[in-house]
Amino acid sequence: MSISPLQIGLIGCGKISGAYFKGCKAYPGLQIAGCADLNVDLARRVAAEEGVPFAGTVEELLARPEIELVINLTIPAAHAAINRQALAAGKHVYCEKPFALTAADTLAVVDEAAAAGLRVGSAPDTFLGAGIQTARHLIDAGEIGRPIAALGFMMGSGHESWHPNPAFYYQAGGGPMLDMGPYYVTALVNLLGPVTRVSGMTQTSFPTRTITSEPRRGEVINVEVPTHYSTSLEFAAGATGTLVMSFDTVPFQLPNLVVYGTTGTLRVPDPNVFDGEVQIRRRGDPDFTPVPWTHALGRERGSGVADLAAALRSGRPHRANGDLAKHVVEVLEAAARSHSEARHITLSSTCERPAAVPPTLPAGEFEP
Repeated sequence: MSISPLQIGLIGCGKISGAYFKGCKAYPGLQIAGCADLNVDLARRVAAEEGVPFAGTVEELLARPEIELVINLTIPAAHAAINRQALAAGKHVYCEKPFALTAADTLAVVDEAAAAGLRVGSAPDTFLGAGIQTARHLIDAGEIGRPIAALGFMMGSGHESWHPNPAFYYQAGGGPMLDMGPYYVTALVNLLGPVTRVSGMTQTSFPTRTITSEPRRGEVINVEVPTHYSTSLEFAAGATGTLVMSFDTVPFQLPNLVVYGTTGTLRVPDPNVFDGEVQIRRRGDPDFTPVPWTHALGRERGSGVADLAAALRSGRPHRANGDLAKHVVEVLEAAARSHSEARHITLSSTCERPAAVPPTLPAGEFEP
């Protein structure tokens, strides 16, 4: 018996929307039935390009009874408000990262969803791909012994050299931790479990940035947020982690993510991609060797939405869920709070480690 696809409304038709249109088409259980944007002309143009039957304002989209779930791709500063607006309209929500700018706003959205009997989810969903899931499989199988530490690096020079509209990366809701931190923290929680305590130091190395990309070349951006973070994490299971996230550096080749265990070390792929290579070095090995993927290659953005849709049918928890989003946002917020308050931050939230993806699943499916 065939099951009707989940009817989706997409809000925010900017650069990232193309990845979601493409990724959702890989899952038969998903159908984008409408899109909306503050720029309605943009929404209509994108709808025509993607073969979507409806385009209009946010209010018009949320009023449509066939829409069951909203994908929120607006700018980070608007995430919480749009999430709450969609919930008030009776829609499930899946939001781009970060789910909200503060732990308090995230908690409010998650609580409202629970009270309404609705589901919320959040990017990143890259941890559902073959790369991170292979690393998870190896850790769970004891291939590196007991995990004791992790290191993560995202070292860059900022977005003003390539992004067409980079200003918001340096305003409230921007900076490397809120922009890229969700990928790293989500991957680490998937691999090692929830975080209990955070300490960090931040700095803003340049008070202004000059855009060198088109079409805004020559404009000067005032920097309002920290642009370099050094953060330590303490995990409930006993491991510790260190993250360095920067928009201030001339990049030097460093691993994206490494997990150290009592008997070996894993090179985990870039958590911003789905299918990166995993490498292992066991005690006594002369060097790292590649590990064959244990999971199907080919998942893309929209996988978290597909997992949520499959979970709705069976009642199981979905993996990129509201509790995970709430915990990740609190970790990100604590990294800055620790510096400004000159103390360790003990987290008030926790979450279940997301269930591992079964290795036997094809890339276009999630289990019911």
